[in-house]
Amino acid sequence: MNVSGCALSFSTLPLSCLLAGTVCLPVVLSGVARAADVTPQDARTSFDSAQPADTAQQPTHPKQTVTSFSDSKGEHINVNARLDRMRSALQPATGATTYRFSRKDIETIPGGDNAPMNAVLLQAPGVAQDSYGQIHIRGDHNEVQFRLDGVQLPEGLSVFGQTLMTRFAHSMSLTTGALPSEYGFQQAGVIDITTKNGSADPGGEVSIYGGARDYFFPSLQYGGSHGKWDYFVTADFVHDRVGIENTTPKFNALHDLSNQYHFLGHLRYTVDDTTRISFTAGVSNAYYQLPNNPGQQRQFANPDFLNSQLAQQVYGTGDSASLNERQKEITDFAILSLQKEIGNFSLQSSVFSRYSSLGYSPDPLGDLVYNGIAQNAQRSVMSTGSQTDVTWHAAPHHTVRFGYQAYVERTVSQTDSTVYPQTGTDSDGNAIFSGATETIHDGNGRTGWMYGLYAQDEWQPVRNLTINYGLRFDGVDEYTHSKQVSPRINVVWQPWHGGTLHAGYSRYFTPPPFELVGGTSLDKFANTSAAPGTLQDTTVKAERDHYFDAGISQMLLPGWHASFDAYLKLARNMIDEGQFGSPIILSAFNYRKGKAHGYEFATDYTRGPFSVYGNFAWSRAMGEDITSAQWNFDPADLSYIRNHWIHLDHDQRWTASAGGSYTAFYQTGHPTRLSATMVYGSGLRADGAIPNGAKVPQYVTFNLSLVQSFQDLFHVSFLKRTQLRLDVINLFDRRYELRDGSGIGVGAPQYGLRRTILTGLSQRF
Repeated sequence: MNVSGCALSFSTLPLSCLLAGTVCLPVVLSGVARAADVTPQDARTSFDSAQPADTAQQPTHPKQTVTSFSDSKGEHINVNARLDRMRSALQPATGATTYRFSRKDIETIPGGDNAPMNAVLLQAPGVAQDSYGQIHIRGDHNEVQFRLDGVQLPEGLSVFGQTLMTRFAHSMSLTTGALPSEYGFQQAGVIDITTKNGSADPGGEVSIYGGARDYFFPSLQYGGSHGKWDYFVTADFVHDRVGIENTTPKFNALHDLSNQYHFLGHLRYTVDDTTRISFTAGVSNAYYQLPNNPGQQRQFANPDFLNSQLAQQVYGTGDSASLNERQKEITDFAILSLQKEIGNFSLQSSVFSRYSSLGYSPDPLGDLVYNGIAQNAQRSVMSTGSQTDVTWHAAPHHTVRFGYQAYVERTVSQTDSTVYPQTGTDSDGNAIFSGATETIHDGNGRTGWMYGLYAQDEWQPVRNLTINYGLRFDGVDEYTHSKQVSPRINVVWQPWHGGTLHAGYSRYFTPPPFELVGGTSLDKFANTSAAPGTLQDTTVKAERDHYFDAGISQMLLPGWHASFDAYLKLARNMIDEGQFGSPIILSAFNYRKGKAHGYEFATDYTRGPFSVYGNFAWSRAMGEDITSAQWNFDPADLSYIRNHWIHLDHDQRWTASAGGSYTAFYQTGHPTRLSATMVYGSGLRADGAIPNGAKVPQYVTFNLSLVQSFQDLFHVSFLKRTQLRLDVINLFDRRYELRDGSGIGVGAPQYGLRRTILTGLSQRF
């Protein structure tokens, strides 16, 4: 584990596994590593003061020339390791909170590389789980950015599927808090994944994993190096019958088959000891059946049509237990990067592209009968851009960093909707609909820009004090047009051995997610069974925040660390997202005012083969006055929220996790690892007397994992480690609810996964 920073749509295991179990990772909390303080391996969570004083004064590399890598594979590995450290130093998280997962940590979780990335991230304090594979960090909805080797990926359209698999990661980190100025756009959390490569992950592995509910997960990976080149490829296939959370508390869901295909390739060419070129590409294709909810009797989702004459005529003509709704999600991405060091300057410059699409196929009769609309929906977004980060060691106590990010994006939306036309009203003013249907086509496309520039100075006036201050300028020209200059400052102080205090302020600017801003022509649906309650549709605006964060981290004893952190966010035009209608496509909207605050505590202890951890977080997130995309909401809800603060639908008051692991025979060639985990949530919001005025019941679940490894089991020269694993998700088969189907922007109910037993066999070669 490294200690230099301080710091979301997916499914490999069924997404409902994410709440059903947490990963088994020892949580380590500590102050910033120093030469005379904690070692980098001693801390997982830290408040970053960037480089120690003795290294921040000069470039962190020896001046050497490597003329040939083919003569020495070890030299090639060492040079790449040093270039990796240089790349990490380009984007420190000085003063923010970083939670780190090493390769060993990832392998320790139940499922290991087979586990969904959500399950890994749930081990960090302040991360709450929602349905459809979503996570919420510190009370924000989905403002989570993903970086591959330091390069930020544009947002995509994935709702259920995990585009970035845990198997791709050599290590990863989650950074939250008052972020320095190099982090822009999505700022609730920064998930930086260091991808596997041929130098750090040589050799191959074939694995088969599966179990209950037709769960079948084969995978293959291979990496190596030759001369100045190194490479890594991995591919897998996921088949199961729990691709999306069950809509009922029963053991098996109805109509829940999923098939998912994933691929990642990584190729690097090390020109010399100061120059490296890398190319990364990935593909994710996922196909889902949407689970059915038996026993539904409501005809037409909109209350205006509930008691209409036509609703009575079609009552019971569709069986909600036998609907056939499906969704397809595709994501492709590629990144080309140049890393270079010139004297006191080091940089990484990248170009990248990401294509993402989502298609929803309705049940032609069922959707029409139950919702008043059966809609084939296709949406896609193509994003291409560039990112450059530069570090300049300007003086012994000043490190200057600057750079930019720029995207050009094209989003396209096409829908074909079958609806009932309205023919008039009865004597009571109720709508009358024709029994015949009509089809409405709607389509639009838009091209836009998003860009950001930053500059900052990391100053160490004295050895134990670091001050990082800077400015960021962001702009968006898409559905909305706005810009902002954002000052940021963080102070990190190490007043005693093993202890770190930090405080920071960041001004944030968050553009609305381009791919989730609707362009529906509402007038086309007037006087039909799909007519909205209001035709008001104000454009979604960019969110602007004041963010404050402070905390302390302390090494209590060797191997025992603890930390406490508190935060406050004051927002204008707070962005939220919801699922409105049958297509599971999230739509963005704004609250005129928003606020989120909370605190987090975490501790861990590790000694030899034994580790134990625990963390909890308290959070509160509120919003007032919905000011965009109003047509998605009930007019009565809009009226109430206009003058009242309400809980956000994803607000969960308490979130906690704990666990431990023990490895027997860990110094032999046949270690046995036993681990157990627990996760607790006080429950997300639901409708009560007021919108989001109630919550679903609290829950607690437990997981168990047993892994047996054998070195050279078959005594064959090219076969290495053999591993057998047994994972039990939701050990005590607890029934628990993630959503009850009510709340602002909430669709159907979702329940967590019932007890599931999974086994696996993997072979290294």
